[in-house]
Amino acid sequence: MVRCEATKQTRRTRRTLVAHRNAPLTPEGRRRLCQRVDAGRPICHVAAEAGVARQTLAKWHARWKADGPAGLQDRSSRPVSSPGQVDAQVEDVVEYLRRHLKLGPVMLAAELREFGITLAPSTIHRVLVRRGISRLRDLDVTGHQLREPVRRYEWAAPGDLIHVDVKKIGRIPDGGGWRIHGRGNDAHRASQRGQRPGYAFLHTAIDDRSRLAYTEELADEKSVTAAGFWARAVEFFAAHGIERIHRVLTDNGSCYRGKDFNTALGATVHKYTRPYRPQTNGKVERYHRTLAREWAYRQAWSCNDERAAALAGFVHRYNYHRPHTALKGKPPAYRTPAVTNLSGLNR
Repeated sequence: MVRCEATKQTRRTRRTLVAHRNAPLTPEGRRRLCQRVDAGRPICHVAAEAGVARQTLAKWHARWKADGPAGLQDRSSRPVSSPGQVDAQVEDVVEYLRRHLKLGPVMLAAELREFGITLAPSTIHRVLVRRGISRLRDLDVTGHQLREPVRRYEWAAPGDLIHVDVKKIGRIPDGGGWRIHGRGNDAHRASQRGQRPGYAFLHTAIDDRSRLAYTEELADEKSVTAAGFWARAVEFFAAHGIERIHRVLTDNGSCYRGKDFNTALGATVHKYTRPYRPQTNGKVERYHRTLAREWAYRQAWSCNDERAAALAGFVHRYNYHRPHTALKGKPPAYRTPAVTNLSGLNR
């Protein structure tokens, strides 16, 4: 893989390098060598002085005599014929399936076998590259994107919008789960006897502007539970100078449609995402992905309490220390109104 990447880099470098027009062995240098041969000097002497093979200089001189300066230009190294290349009619079939089924090389190889055509996925990929349809966006012949364009937005001030969501994860049985014992062995089966761990519910509120996040692991996702979480989240944001929250964005889950949660919001405007559109609440969805990778599944935990105890440490690191790419490498706390008193909060 490393060698392949290095080869690609070398090819890119070769394409971008431009030699000086008077450099030796460029078309200008070849012309000068040919003129020395025309002046009567032995071709083997001229080739030795230039440091090239006699056969190479003889080839250039023959092109010079036949075509003049144009014959000394660089030519493509592509062979005149490629007997091993895929037949054009087969390439047409590959292109047809690609455009109509939107499949990748591996799946296209299976589809082609239905037509009695056997091609390796790597060969199909080269065909797609030659036809200019190796990427899904290359198939957009109608002028409309296959995927909706990314619409990024950010509210002007902290507190203008808070994203709220719940992520459900499996609880860890006492003694550890399959990440410690493996799957299907005696130790794994023994760890499951008499235990029904169930699920834990991660309630999260994240500020749209600063990305400051507050997360709790709770037992359920009922409306009354979400209401209690919201009250504690408001206190957390207030401690960071976000004293007024104007809007809250949630999905259409029953806990957010419930009376308890909406009563807890008070005068805060409650906005809902469009059904089946988690992208609208993308900031909290992306945070949950980071939460899963850097906390929930970072290591094999011996019990659920051990993992839950580490949650506060993750949230602290996320808010005060972890560089955020959307904030030019700064942690979220640096975008809050309380940034001047960060030392008092960052304990």
